[in-house]
Amino acid sequence: MKFKVLVSDPLPDGSLNRLKEAADVETCYKLPKEELTKKVSEIEALVVRSETKVTKEILEPAKRLQVIARAGVGVDNIDVDAATRKGIVVINSPEGNTLAAAEHTMALMLAMARKVPQAYQSLRSGKWERSRFVGTELYGKTLGIIGLGKIGKEVAFRARSFKMKLLGFDPFLKPEQAAEMEVNLTSLEQVLRESDFVTIHVPLMAETKNLLNAQTLSQMKRGSYLINCARGGIVDEAALIEVLKNGHLAGAALDVFAAEPPLGSPLLEKEEVIVTPHLGASTQEAQERVAADVIEQLLEIFQGKPARSPVNIPSLNQEKLLMLKPYLVLTEKMGIFLSQICDQPISEIQFCYSGEISREKTAILTNAALKGVLQKEFGESVNFVNAFYLANNRGIKIQESKTMSSERYTNLVSMAVKTSQEAHSVSGSVFENKEGMILESDGYFIHLGISGHMLLTWHEDKPGIIGKVGTCLGKYGINIAEMQVGRAPLKTGKAVMILSVDDLIPPKVLEEIQGLDGIEKARVVLL
Repeated sequence: MKFKVLVSDPLPDGSLNRLKEAADVETCYKLPKEELTKKVSEIEALVVRSETKVTKEILEPAKRLQVIARAGVGVDNIDVDAATRKGIVVINSPEGNTLAAAEHTMALMLAMARKVPQAYQSLRSGKWERSRFVGTELYGKTLGIIGLGKIGKEVAFRARSFKMKLLGFDPFLKPEQAAEMEVNLTSLEQVLRESDFVTIHVPLMAETKNLLNAQTLSQMKRGSYLINCARGGIVDEAALIEVLKNGHLAGAALDVFAAEPPLGSPLLEKEEVIVTPHLGASTQEAQERVAADVIEQLLEIFQGKPARSPVNIPSLNQEKLLMLKPYLVLTEKMGIFLSQICDQPISEIQFCYSGEISREKTAILTNAALKGVLQKEFGESVNFVNAFYLANNRGIKIQESKTMSSERYTNLVSMAVKTSQEAHSVSGSVFENKEGMILESDGYFIHLGISGHMLLTWHEDKPGIIGKVGTCLGKYGINIAEMQVGRAPLKTGKAVMILSVDDLIPPKVLEEIQGLDGIEKARVVLL
């Protein structure tokens, strides 16, 4: 018996015919919500692009639905949480638009450098203004690339053909990987300060929202250009308008906006800004590529194979989910904790599950921890299902061991990570109240909850240091909610202090604490 599939947005003929060969396919476009809800209750798979909105209400009666296939990258039109709760796998094509986005970036860069849209508009209005539209060459210029994932890598490859010098900022990329791209990996400040053109290729998440703001935009080289084909919201649009008004930037090219469409935005009125309506993935080839990819994945799932590009985790056995849920939260927070205290990209992770927890299928816990480790880099695109794949793709070595013995606790989960220059460890457990706690970090015994703003300091174990840190925080009006001091098992003269604070500690305050006598290292952690 063939699977019943509804295709609710148009697909290229080739992909649609391929699906029809293997499944019972119905195509219905622009369905009213009530009709779509009725049809979803009768199918095993739903294929959409961006127009169909798959809401919680539409999924509510879906008793047979197993897969939602998004022929594209973004899943903003799908209530992924609702799908997950119902055990519905959501798949997409995360790489299908890579080339299209990279080419659009180059198109906007060239158009902006040579003032093509402005000259076009002038000539169409009957003017001949050659001297007004003198441009600049890409040859010999420095291109700064913020984010060197798949799209950033392709942009770098194309920019080299223009003989551009390449600077890159990506805190998750290893220097040897950047060297293969012929990109000089450096800090965000240096990229902004030295680049003639800056292009953005990072996901939108808490850490990247308004990454280019009044402060960072002012650090850009005077007379430079900005390109954003990533996501709206990464650039503070009000701040961008100001640096364009005062002449600090020569121009900007934008394919994405904080609000889309950007009706009434002052950016649309500025001559030095060129804009396109989110066309990064809008090529015939990209549309065909993403459709072919998700259809192939869908057919593999029908054959009983795991999804290659899931964006959520399938439902678990209810009993196991209830038992493992506190550990899922704990291990993810442990991963986040380690990612925030490491200064370089993590290259190796060792997991050890001790006690009764070692009897369980711990792969999902490992994935939860990897999700935490990778969250700063990938944002919402990393999940419990694809975290292991993304970690492998980054070249991270992963080892897992189990033992029934646990000297101090019934269950203990331990993680040890290495970077090119440092090593850190953390251990935690879940107690009878189902609350997870971090119990050890770098050999120091602590008792740390897994939520809130924190300050960690590694320092000399001598009088006065705790008071200095407290005084510094008080000077800036940062309230301390809780304090812990841990010592290593052996008397090494070193200690760690963890302060739970009410507000996020600004970089300048952290820098001042880092400079206090006796402080070896200070880091802000948000769990």
